[in-house]
Amino acid sequence: MKSPHKFVAFLAGVTLAFPTTAVAGTNFDDCLTKVRNGTFGVGVDVGGTDDRGYPVANVSLATGITYSRCIQVCGGGQEPFQWSVFSQQFSSWLLPWLALVSQLPFGANDKLDNLDSVLLTVGSPTLAAYSLTLTVLNSRWVTRRLAPYTYPNVRNAIHILSSLQQSPIRVLKEGGLLASLIVLPQNDDWWTELTEWIDFTHTWSISAATSIAWVVIAYVFTVIDSFTLGITNSINSNGQGVGSLWLWLLPIVIGWLQISPKCDSARLSSAVERANKLAHVATDDGHVVPVKEAQTEARAIELTLTEVDDLRRDEKCTAPIFNYARFLPWVQAVEDVSEAFQAASDHFHNHDSVDPSIDWVTVERGQKPNERNRVGTRTQVENYCTPWQPAERPRSRWGPKVVSRMFLASALALMLQWGTAGAALIQVWYTPTRGLGCRSASYLLYAVLSTIVWMLLVTSSILTHYASTTQYHFEGRAIRHWPARAARRASIIFRCLGKLTAAFNSLWVVVSCLFQFGSFFDNCYCNSSVFWLRDHAYNVIALQPGDVTSITSAWIGGVCLAGGTAIICVGFINVFIDPPLPD
Repeated sequence: MKSPHKFVAFLAGVTLAFPTTAVAGTNFDDCLTKVRNGTFGVGVDVGGTDDRGYPVANVSLATGITYSRCIQVCGGGQEPFQWSVFSQQFSSWLLPWLALVSQLPFGANDKLDNLDSVLLTVGSPTLAAYSLTLTVLNSRWVTRRLAPYTYPNVRNAIHILSSLQQSPIRVLKEGGLLASLIVLPQNDDWWTELTEWIDFTHTWSISAATSIAWVVIAYVFTVIDSFTLGITNSINSNGQGVGSLWLWLLPIVIGWLQISPKCDSARLSSAVERANKLAHVATDDGHVVPVKEAQTEARAIELTLTEVDDLRRDEKCTAPIFNYARFLPWVQAVEDVSEAFQAASDHFHNHDSVDPSIDWVTVERGQKPNERNRVGTRTQVENYCTPWQPAERPRSRWGPKVVSRMFLASALALMLQWGTAGAALIQVWYTPTRGLGCRSASYLLYAVLSTIVWMLLVTSSILTHYASTTQYHFEGRAIRHWPARAARRASIIFRCLGKLTAAFNSLWVVVSCLFQFGSFFDNCYCNSSVFWLRDHAYNVIALQPGDVTSITSAWIGGVCLAGGTAIICVGFINVFIDPPLPD
């Protein structure tokens, strides 16, 4: 698998932009000392406050100062940058997560597509979790969909269709291609060989296991250290919130490693092309010939990786995060195959030969039908795989149970995103000064933009499917009515807007974490939670025992919330993954 390690190195290299020595800046302890010493008076209006922001009658007991007094006494600058604090916090709380990004599955031949998938994953964990959950649910659905059928090669069909979720798959029924692939005994090798050729994995390795273990151990140790070494030590630079914010990455990486997505575009194309060389098709006179001799370039099942269509661009990228874009077309491909297997199974159950003039040859229960009963003319083969369907109930363009799977995948994705981001928000919110400040606002913005990216791209995929299926052809040209044309334009706009937002959000989350470790947010404005308190903003400088207790409770609650959310997601994947295949 190809991984954009250069991008990860770039993110880590951003730290070089920070100076390696402390520079002059604001000292909030000195500011509070001046207020306590009575430099600005001794009354309740001098700007001294308690840890709740209320003015204190005795300024010598003040633990904070109002925002207006903070600006006056301390200025608008930040506290001095301290390399020792920055390097320790960055290497403990952020660097392991950036390294773990390299363990995400990629596979596109184009490096830009791989970079695109990194930016989408980091910029929208909601979208990454949605595609992951949808993949698991789809594998379970296709298994249940085809499991009742008894015709040969159903088991292989389930494996192939489930594995090709990472590819733009197209199923062609015209010319008896799909029916021949299912019915003819000469095509049994096609199913067997393709199943083996696509059975390559991007799964557990020493590198992946080491990376995950490093992240887990580093996270546990840093959480313990943050409590045992003293909460008041560099409290505003502490990475508790950062660690919780990035915890979504752990279930995403573990989930993909367990699924082992088939996302190497070159190997997938090679496997399908090799298998299609083995395919046979029935002719009008009842003979069976290789497809390559049938005067057609089309195949029953093929990948459309090389086709150019700006509307369906994301479907061509085999990185698993783009499974959201392939969901609806993949469901339609599965339905085509399912209907053909259903009809063939029904005929098999009724002991019907493909050629009605050939008597049925009895076989043992559980055995394949006799080869004599699996051959016929092209029309007979097509009729054998055509299910009866009432004219008043045409097949839906969307597919069965797509809404329920999308709803469940969305619920789990939103839970993971807002469970981790919410934990980070709580941990910073209850760190004095309480309320929405620069740090908590940056976490909130990250989660909001992640959700917006997910909404834009999922909506784009729905509009793409609608525009692709709402058209007809006349004299070789695709004709679209105005709703389809409008859906096409809106889909492309939403997709571009979503990707731009994801790129910004991925850079924003890294930069905001660096800002926190580098004391960029340690200024009067950010420390006073002006976003939330407005005219009543104040800056708590000296913590009291009650503050430490409150902070400890909030940090423990945040760790439990983020960790519990991640565990639930991993547990969900393990429960639904690998459904039992039919015998």
